[in-house]
Amino acid sequence: MRTTASRNVHGWLLLMPAAILLIAFTHYPTVATVIDSLFSKATAIRPSRFVGMLNYQRMLDDPIFWKVLANNAWFALGTIPTSIALAILMALFVNRSIPGRSLVRMAYFTPTVLPMIAVANIWLFFYTPDIGLIDQIAGGFGFSGHNWLGDPSTVLPAIMVMTVWKEAGFFMIFYLAAMQNIPPELEEASQLEGATRWYYFRRVMFPLLMPTTLFVLINAVLNSFKLVDHLFVLTKGGPDNASNLLLYYIFETAFSYFETHFAAALTMVLLILLGVMALLQFFILDKRVHYR
Repeated sequence: MRTTASRNVHGWLLLMPAAILLIAFTHYPTVATVIDSLFSKATAIRPSRFVGMLNYQRMLDDPIFWKVLANNAWFALGTIPTSIALAILMALFVNRSIPGRSLVRMAYFTPTVLPMIAVANIWLFFYTPDIGLIDQIAGGFGFSGHNWLGDPSTVLPAIMVMTVWKEAGFFMIFYLAAMQNIPPELEEASQLEGATRWYYFRRVMFPLLMPTTLFVLINAVLNSFKLVDHLFVLTKGGPDNASNLLLYYIFETAFSYFETHFAAALTMVLLILLGVMALLQFFILDKRVHYR
């Protein structure tokens, strides 16, 4: 009994550092956010009081919330498939024997290691009306300048392009590592059978890449809902909330308007959305994942 008890104590002591960090930075903040979302904003003359679901009711009646949610949905639909498809294409290209392959890989991966603020400033130079790089090139072909970040119809696509440019190289690394782990005998056998490259990719390679695709898809979904830095530099959610996304709206509500309890309710909605999407991805894609 003493041996068993000492083993249990030793095991719990080994788990304690990780458990403390998990509770302090994950479980406790989640519980605190749930509690805060049920209280009202405190003022100088009135303390915070329990209001139940009033913050959630206010959120449902808020037109900006629905606009931000729609923006985030379009942003996710525009960036996730494009980033994954581009990452696969880049990985296929640099996985072949081409001249300067190491330099090409480095060029593809470079946007990933750049700080987010630096990336935002680079693309701010690209999108600046009349004097920006895009308008300078367009002017050479006789096109007039355009306020890419000031037009509600182009601001969100412009941010999508910047996001894809930064994320595709990061996802490419995972696909490249997965492709290099595929036995070359499979491709040789498919060539002997007369299969085309497209057929080999569709029937052999891509099914073997499904574990990587599941991992990349989850990361892409998380990234599409946590964009703050770029918006802070480029648009601050404007014009007229055309580029405002959910996490930036939470940041703005909490730290600009000091509506921390309403921001807590918005945060709970974000956590629920991410949790539901993660579960759907696992249940839907897990049947197509081939683990080796």
